[in-house]
Amino acid sequence: MWLGLHTFLRRLFTRRGKFHGYPELEKKLGYRFVRRELLSRALTHRSYIHTPENEDLRANERLEFLGDSVLGMVTSRFLFEHFPDKSEGDLTKLKSTLVSEANLSRIAKSISLGKHLNISEEEEKSGGRERNSIVSDAYEAVIGAVFIDGGLAPAERMIEDQILKRYLEITTDRAFHNYKGELLEYMQALGLGLPRYDLLVEEGPDHQKRFTIAVSVKGRQLGKGMGNNKKEAEQGAARMALENIDSIFKDLRQDSQDLPAD
Repeated sequence: MWLGLHTFLRRLFTRRGKFHGYPELEKKLGYRFVRRELLSRALTHRSYIHTPENEDLRANERLEFLGDSVLGMVTSRFLFEHFPDKSEGDLTKLKSTLVSEANLSRIAKSISLGKHLNISEEEEKSGGRERNSIVSDAYEAVIGAVFIDGGLAPAERMIEDQILKRYLEITTDRAFHNYKGELLEYMQALGLGLPRYDLLVEEGPDHQKRFTIAVSVKGRQLGKGMGNNKKEAEQGAARMALENIDSIFKDLRQDSQDLPAD
């Protein structure tokens, strides 16, 4: 009986402690929650619930799913209304940049979302509070929580204030550019097939990996990139390939002309 009471009190004061820091976060979000337990759930990573004392909690994955949909809808409408002359393809590119993991993680870090996350000790030790995938997912979950708590209007205001008002800065920032997508379009337009990405080097401890990846087309290496994850390294390789696209295309075309006729 005493053990059960002790566990209950620990959970109660732990949650009150976490709620204590929420006004600061709510101010940065521009929204005050009626049901703060929704915000708490949005900030709860799945690693946190895999312990006996937290087994009755729920992770933020369902709210993330909802927030992703709300973000996509609001962003699509904004682009549709503000860029009447752009094609569907151009609008898709703009949207992918605005809702990208890189952009959402930067916004999440700018409001110190990571320090409010509920994560396991192991995840925290491995740098989880600053990991792009975790904080960007949590940001989408917060959007979902705002939508459930207050409806579309406050969720839309938050998205507009923190993301869409800065669309010009974001869409022209090379850090958020989809180099892999652009390289793929080039290669297909030139009839050169699909780029291939190969892992050359993987080094460092598990919590601080470093990857080197090369991109090639028709057996010719076009560029190499390095990063803390494979996606980042692939983007770097694609960026290098695009920077040298003219000379690369010239070489590939010459190789094709040198092939013997059937």
